[in-house]
Amino acid sequence: MSKERIGIVGLGRMGSAMAERLAGQGFTVTGWSRSGVPQQKASALGIAGATNLAALSAASDIIILALLDDAAVHAVVEEIASAHPGGRLIVDTSTVSPETLRAHQTVMIEQDVALLDAPIAGGPEMLLAGTAGFYIGGTDQDFRRFEPVAGVLSNRILHVGKLGDGASAKLVNNMMLMGLWQTMKEAIELGGEAGLSSDKIIEILSGSPAASPAMKSRLPVILGQTDTVGFPVSGVLKDMSVVFEVAARLGVPTPTIDAACQSFRQAAALGHSEADLGTVVRLALEGKG
Repeated sequence: MSKERIGIVGLGRMGSAMAERLAGQGFTVTGWSRSGVPQQKASALGIAGATNLAALSAASDIIILALLDDAAVHAVVEEIASAHPGGRLIVDTSTVSPETLRAHQTVMIEQDVALLDAPIAGGPEMLLAGTAGFYIGGTDQDFRRFEPVAGVLSNRILHVGKLGDGASAKLVNNMMLMGLWQTMKEAIELGGEAGLSSDKIIEILSGSPAASPAMKSRLPVILGQTDTVGFPVSGVLKDMSVVFEVAARLGVPTPTIDAACQSFRQAAALGHSEADLGTVVRLALEGKG
């Protein structure tokens, strides 16, 4: 059985990583972004560049979205719909509201277009290694269609429920991580005030039962050993805005995430918007948090 043709909409860090990985694994991949796709970039990724969304849709069976926010997803899905993309499967990997794709479900069903939301846990380096996570919402049939593609990008594929449930799962996962960074920041501040050295605090926290793979992966950033950006502070703030929107709509209080947001806003105000999210902990370690 031949592999389905893949279209990638949005060639930022995540979209480019998916395009490169899929092309390298033998998929025919076409990419498009609002800023255009220079031939040099397309060649480096091993993909073809489309001049517009209609051309990308015509060249693709499965269209993967990797976009910044809800507004971008709405605009792209509406434009793809105008190209009469019958038979296509649109998979949104962006971190957006659970209601975003649901808003287009009726129209797309009428056009014989399937929808999945499949936000990603992990960064570009994990996509390139095929070790990212996927939280997928949609029908069993559509999930099975996407599964061979997801399996190239991920070794942690969870079909969590109906359309939109993947987005909910990603927000829940993000909340746990934001709580982790906030708690680590507070632990470092308390330990410092109590007289513990920075080295001893890190030794204690990184070796404790509470130490997570996420924490350990960020230690080089926290210790100032690298300025590599896995996910920026600005991205955290954008993702947390989605958490707040959904929580407010559902009437769920989020005091821990409120505190975490204040910490990330402070890091941004200090000029670290595009630094890795681990910077919020590094600033506390340096006494600047």
